[in-house]
Amino acid sequence: MDDWERPQTLEGRWVRLEPLEARHAPGLLDAFDLETFRYFTVPRPEMTVAGFERLVQDRTAPGSFGYAVVLREGGKVVGSSSMFDLNPAHRNLEIGHTWYAPQWRGTFVNPESKLLMLRHAFEAMGCIRVQLKCDDRNERSKAGIRKLGAKFEGVLRNNVVMPDGHRRQTAYFSVLPEEWPDVKAALLNRLEHLGGQG
Repeated sequence: MDDWERPQTLEGRWVRLEPLEARHAPGLLDAFDLETFRYFTVPRPEMTVAGFERLVQDRTAPGSFGYAVVLREGGKVVGSSSMFDLNPAHRNLEIGHTWYAPQWRGTFVNPESKLLMLRHAFEAMGCIRVQLKCDDRNERSKAGIRKLGAKFEGVLRNNVVMPDGHRRQTAYFSVLPEEWPDVKAALLNRLEHLGGQG
């Protein structure tokens, strides 16, 4: 059960996912882009170190494993992602709250980060379902989730009122254990072709 109770550092070839701590706040602030939270269901953080320290607290609340995404070479923080809504009784969780510095989008960073989290979820935590979701207007996120190999499940209509008052339609995706070997192989192949580059 330890894997469900506390986040582990997840080491990849090019990135390392470190459990979020206050020490990551300056790097997160430096990596942040004002457009990042356009489709998020919570207001963007105050653009100060203290604001990002509060974000770290939110992402490390009970039932949530927040991670700083760090380049192994040089140790630079380039973004964040989380496992949350942890449900050990039903062996499922969600991966999301993901964002990266603009220059690292479309590179090895997201596929390797997702590979590390999915592998931990299925191979260490024994998950039977991993969920991903995004605002249905966010075509980039939907394309990225599909590219990971997650299966589209449908759209929940008017299920969230956004900070600006918009009624969000949320697109849901998932990966199941029987799909994980193919998803894993495709991610590894994709990373080999990227070769650590964008």
